Amino acid sequence: MIQTDAEENTMTIVVTGATGTIGRRVVDLLVQAGRPVRALTRNAAAADLPAGVEIAEGDLTRPETVRTALEGATALHLLSASGADHIPLETGPEIVDLATAAGVRRVTVLGTGRQGPVEKAVAASDVEWTQLAPVDFMANTLGWAESIRTEGVVREPFGGRRTASADEADVAAVVAALLVRGGHAGQCYRVTGPEALTPADKVRIIAAAAGRPVEFVELTSDEARALWSAEGWPAEGVEFMLDMWATVPAEVGVVTDAVERVTGRQPRTFAQWAAEHAAAFRPA
Repeated sequence: MIQTDAEENTMTIVVTGATGTIGRRVVDLLVQAGRPVRALTRNAAAADLPAGVEIAEGDLTRPETVRTALEGATALHLLSASGADHIPLETGPEIVDLATAAGVRRVTVLGTGRQGPVEKAVAASDVEWTQLAPVDFMANTLGWAESIRTEGVVREPFGGRRTASADEADVAAVVAALLVRGGHAGQCYRVTGPEALTPADKVRIIAAAAGRPVEFVELTSDEARALWSAEGWPAEGVEFMLDMWATVPAEVGVVTDAVERVTGRQPRTFAQWAAEHAAAFRPA
């Protein structure tokens, strides 16, 4: 539970991407802390959010649609990309101008660590800002769930790469704590879990949590290209992923203390995450 004082409890927080993997968890934590929350989503009718959450419809790629959602807000959680394609949000300067004009004083930005339009606009503003860049989410391994359930196998290239993946619940806890308490103005934090693991390490841990054997098969680049193409990936997506995994920077395997520094507790392990999600990897 996030501790707040009486004055802060009256501060309205706007959460963008409120129905996403991180945003929904941030909303839940803020509600638990007794904070007024306004959730911004592209489709208000489809939003399934806790009672008491004010839902506002808007699209960050069209700044004029979020003006009303920002009225009366004092804190804001922003995304640096416009959707699942991770394209940088070019309207960052307009969004930040609207936020500051509305009276927003504190902003968190969830991004990739690159200084895109949102990050640059926030850094140039007068608000209290903190930028967060998770190196990878543990939840991304749910992409293996079907092949594990049906075949008991995971096939991927570049099996030696190590990534200090973060539990999405920890990332949300960091965001919520910053929005409520602040105290980390001007910081850019890489958010990680407590350990760097290879894909084979993660498969082994999932197998233990699910209570069934799971094999990791390392593919060559050509084998991965053929597999992903057969699965319907566009050619440019295949080549982008192969290039990204072939050139993974060493820093994605470096553990940071961001979770502990902001929340005061240790980050959760992949084994803890796998135990909670074990059912997703078991046959129906």
